[in-house]
Amino acid sequence: MGLALALLSLAGLLLGTSLGSTGFESVLQAGHDAVAAQIVWDIRLPRTLGAWLAGALLGLAGAVAQGLFRNPLADPYLLGSASGASLGVAVMLVLVGGLGMAHPSAAALVMPTGSWGAWGLRLGVTGAAFAGAVVAVALTLALARGVQQTLRLLLAGVVVGVVLGALGSLLMQLRPDIMPALQSFLLGSTAYVSWPACALMLGAWLLCQGLAWGLAPVLDGLSLGEATASSLGLRLPPLRALLVAVLALATGTAVAQTGLIGFVGLAAPHLVRSWVKGRHSHLLFLSALMGGLLLLWADILARSLIAPQELPVGVLTAVVGGGYLLWLMHRSSGRSMGQG
Repeated sequence: MGLALALLSLAGLLLGTSLGSTGFESVLQAGHDAVAAQIVWDIRLPRTLGAWLAGALLGLAGAVAQGLFRNPLADPYLLGSASGASLGVAVMLVLVGGLGMAHPSAAALVMPTGSWGAWGLRLGVTGAAFAGAVVAVALTLALARGVQQTLRLLLAGVVVGVVLGALGSLLMQLRPDIMPALQSFLLGSTAYVSWPACALMLGAWLLCQGLAWGLAPVLDGLSLGEATASSLGLRLPPLRALLVAVLALATGTAVAQTGLIGFVGLAAPHLVRSWVKGRHSHLLFLSALMGGLLLLWADILARSLIAPQELPVGVLTAVVGGGYLLWLMHRSSGRSMGQG
């Protein structure tokens, strides 16, 4: 399955670099035309690769959240981390004065690729998103009093997400100059992803993937229950805190660069589990590959459905992901009625 996901991702990467007003001609002319080379290497390729990396981070975060909280409905958004990350970005926009941006990453895009200003802005936005995600998850855990009661956990995540989202809206109301950037951020877009953003997401994904792989036995133990995991000698409090940090870093980095893109973190682990049964060491990696594939092809559809205009990729994933969840609910209810 991993090979199939990798091949489909490679095909999407090739297709994504050929989408645009000049089509595949820019790819053919990139070797001897400076303008075509800039279009392909500085705009199309980082955008397409960035979509895959953001999806991989969200897919990994979704698999970690579902394993950590032992709930198939848990994803980075339901637990409030995405709302916290968006609030962190809103605070960052207020501190830098909005900069007249159409997106939080737009200023870094127009700066020279290797400049310290571009890297500083990327790190600042990512750091603000990460801090907001950590605060949101911590508030959710505090309100839920741990992860033992899944219903209480989900309700706490909804409450935290609504409150932090309302605070972000309040900041947007008080500071209208950040409204264009924040609205674009809330809809989700890969249009402003550049090479510095790809480098940050790649580094965060490799770090989170490595930590998650090392913590996979903890998730395997938690799937058997808290008592069983403790009997296996697992030190749950510090290990759970490390898993929460992985979840927050993966979510915060992806959200900082592409905005709020829904249902990728929820759907990717579900699709992997429907085809592959195994330990979390395999599930986490395959969920990341599936998340990257889903967001990459969603971005291709968003760019091509109403070309030359674009759909916000976050809107497209929400519509498709919501339909997928409704289909799952219909199928599960049909099965329960048939068994009854």
